[in-house]
Amino acid sequence: MTSYRIALNFEDGVTRFIECGADEKVLDSAFRNRINLPMDCSDGVCGTCKCRAESGSYDMGDEYIDEALTQDEANEGLVLTCQMVPSSDCVISVPVPSTACKTGTAQFSATLAEVSSLGDAAYELVLDTPSDAPDFLPGQYVNIGVPGSAQHRSYSFSSAPGSARMTFLVKQVPGGLMSGWLNRAQSGETLDIKGPMGSFYLRTPTRPLLFLAGGTGLAPFLSMLEVLEKQAHALPIHLIYGVTRDQDLVMVDRLVNFAERLSNFTFTTCVADPQTRHDKQGFVTQYMSPDVLHDGDVDVYLCGPPPMVDAVQKHFKDIALNPVSFHYEKFTPNAITPISE
Repeated sequence: MTSYRIALNFEDGVTRFIECGADEKVLDSAFRNRINLPMDCSDGVCGTCKCRAESGSYDMGDEYIDEALTQDEANEGLVLTCQMVPSSDCVISVPVPSTACKTGTAQFSATLAEVSSLGDAAYELVLDTPSDAPDFLPGQYVNIGVPGSAQHRSYSFSSAPGSARMTFLVKQVPGGLMSGWLNRAQSGETLDIKGPMGSFYLRTPTRPLLFLAGGTGLAPFLSMLEVLEKQAHALPIHLIYGVTRDQDLVMVDRLVNFAERLSNFTFTTCVADPQTRHDKQGFVTQYMSPDVLHDGDVDVYLCGPPPMVDAVQKHFKDIALNPVSFHYEKFTPNAITPISE
């Protein structure tokens, strides 16, 4: 029996996946999976179940009334889940918290496969994907509990959804709780994980893409590039990867490999340190040439520390550029603050 994977991304950043039959309405599938999406009538009359379809194809039928969903709203991607019958995998933004729908963040455990030290800049954390691990959207993150403590740290996936192993790029923080544990961690140890979460994820590409990564903010773009490679998109993709020190440039070999395999992918690296030996000194905003901005006909994705996000927003304002979409995620060494516009 044909079914489609539906990602429900809630207002609080929690994402839950459900399987929806080929002739099944999304609302019915959600209830079958014990997720109580907002509804009052289930007949296309009240509009209470209105959500936004971020991607995918579907049929809305013609049994709902204009007061519940106008044609202008439908043209903008708004849907009534009580009428929506998917014909492909879809991502749906639900404008209420997950708790209001009597669901919440998935919790699972994963086994440590290996930890690789990337100089003094970062670690690559590799976990075996357990059978009960939930799906995620490329760009999302999880909260990983630090063994031996009651605390957790937030990290974006650098691996693609469905991979046999989950990978994460972790900044080395001197004296940091997770850094200290990774320095002594042994294969086979168990980590407690909550997620996936976050509204920062790859939407279906319909125009050129500009990726802006700061430091370990490279991680979600590695996941996105894996997915884009599988989808064989021909749209231009350019990534600008900026760091503070020369030694903070990690996993550049992965970017080189992507560029060799994807003819539509290019990237630039730059280092902020005035004493750098890198050929491009400065910040990411200095390397946004007109050919990667496409006069604003571009989807921009940014993952980096708050000052980088602020600088890019100011740069766009200064050059009077309004990208068609601008999705960004701010992070600090201990937390991620996902924000998407």
